[in-house]
Amino acid sequence: MSSIATKHGDTGQTSLAGGKRVSKGTLRVETYGTVDELNAALGYARSICADEALAAATLAIQQDLFKVGAALATPPESRKGDAPVTEAMVESLTSQVYALETLPGLLSDWSVPGGDPAGASFDLARTIARRAERHVVRMEENGEDVGPFVLAYLNRLSDLLWLFGRKLEVEAKAQTALRQLNGLAGPRWSRAW
Repeated sequence: MSSIATKHGDTGQTSLAGGKRVSKGTLRVETYGTVDELNAALGYARSICADEALAAATLAIQQDLFKVGAALATPPESRKGDAPVTEAMVESLTSQVYALETLPGLLSDWSVPGGDPAGASFDLARTIARRAERHVVRMEENGEDVGPFVLAYLNRLSDLLWLFGRKLEVEAKAQTALRQLNGLAGPRWSRAW
C-alpha cells in the first residue's frame, strides 16, 4: 500500500504538474497553496451555511477551484490543451453577482464582519480569495503565465463571496452596517468601492 508521506518534500522542494521540481517557497507554489486554503475555508463556510442554495453554489465553486489550482500548478512549458479556467466560469460568477445585487438590503452600507457565523466564514474566505488574487497579479508582473481567466475568476469570486456574507447577514437580521454601528447618518458608501 502506498503512503501520502512520500518524503520527496522533506528538502523543501515540490513537483509542479508535469514533474518539474521547484522550491516550496516559489510564488507559484504560494499561489496555488493559497487557492487550496481558500477551498478549505469555503468548505468550512459551506458546512455551517443553512442556506441550501448558497451551500450548493459554494460546492460548485469549490469544484472549480480545483481547476484554478491546476492552472496555477502547471507551468506554461507543460501545459497541454485548453486552459482549465474558462471565460464561462467567470461569467457564471458574474451572473450570480448580478442576481444577488438585486436582493433588498444587500448593498446598503459597508459591513463589519461577524454578525452571523456563516456570513463571517464567507468574509474570511473572501479575504483569502483576495490574497490569491494579489499573488496572481505578482506572478503576472513577474512574467509568469497563469492563463487568461484566472485573475478575473478570483476577482469575481471575491465579489461573490462578499455578497454571500451580506445575504446571510440580512437573512439573520444581523446589525452589521458600519455607519449604523458608528451612529452615523448621511450618505451611504459609493457603489464604486
